[in-house]
Amino acid sequence: MVIRGRAPLRISFGGGGTDVAPFCEEQGGAIIGSTINKYAYCSIVPREDDQIIVHSLDFDMTVKYNARENYVYDGRLDLVTAALKAMEIHQGCEVYLQCDAPPGSGLGTSSTVMVALLSAMAKWKGAEMDGYALADLAYQVERLDLKIDGGYQDQYASTFGGFNFIEFHGRNNVVVNPLRIKKDVIHELQYNLLLCYTGKIHVSANIIKDQVSNYKKKDPFDAMREVKALAYAMKDELLKGNLHSFGRLLDYGWQSKKRMSSKITNPQIDELYEEALKAGALGGKLLGAGGGGYLLMYCPYNVKHRVAARMEAAGGQPADWNFELRGAQVWTADKNRWNYDTVKVHMPEGEYQFDL
Repeated sequence: MVIRGRAPLRISFGGGGTDVAPFCEEQGGAIIGSTINKYAYCSIVPREDDQIIVHSLDFDMTVKYNARENYVYDGRLDLVTAALKAMEIHQGCEVYLQCDAPPGSGLGTSSTVMVALLSAMAKWKGAEMDGYALADLAYQVERLDLKIDGGYQDQYASTFGGFNFIEFHGRNNVVVNPLRIKKDVIHELQYNLLLCYTGKIHVSANIIKDQVSNYKKKDPFDAMREVKALAYAMKDELLKGNLHSFGRLLDYGWQSKKRMSSKITNPQIDELYEEALKAGALGGKLLGAGGGGYLLMYCPYNVKHRVAARMEAAGGQPADWNFELRGAQVWTADKNRWNYDTVKVHMPEGEYQFDL
């Protein structure tokens, strides 16, 4: 038997950064976003011995543990080490990890890998966890156990999936509000959005540390309050189907977010963004903490092709994607079904055999 977990990556439209302490604990944070059809995958194959062998397919790295020994953080796939400790895995297995986007892309990759990993482990152990318990455990392992700086949104967005307005008031006080958006509005929004890879990745923890250090300064603090207000405004416009207004609010949010930290943008990102606006985009933002990764631009349908061409000429890489309305999923596969040597089919004119 093989246990598989899959969790979707996310894009955030507004409110990014307000889910990070101490702002969310003292002021309350709010995020609006959705998940997309790019995923993190985890496969677990139980073994009969005490060996745990973890394969990171993206990094071409293999790490081995003994299930009966204490797990030690050594800088090699510590996300997996922390998950094994948290789920109290004491049986041998092989774990395979793979993600559709690189770390630092701004799509919440590390947290999404954690959600996929924990959901597969819970399925294997027969542990019942609802969405809130799974997202909170993913937050605990990544932010508290491993002390990786960041907020709450990635774990909750990936776990629940779809369009959500999420409110944060610190740990154990997170509320996920699913948004009931008409299908026509979702299709039109998808048609008018452009996702473009900037060609560089970022270290989000460094940017978040700088953002937190600026928290008490007046301009960054005011900017965070504006970003939070914009998340509420974007939710209202999206629910009403006012998509061009929604697109222009993306720009307001991006201009405000840049005031939180000088590390959020750089000249290359600014150039790509300005080129998109010159070609007719109404607004957009860099996804994630900042510094690199993916730019999301809102473009009226009749200029989207021009925006894409202009950004590509400036060094960007437009990406194919779509919305994903489902959150984390788990299933099992019977590996014995993979080993057939012959396939036979009976037809009126006789039997056919295919040797594999």
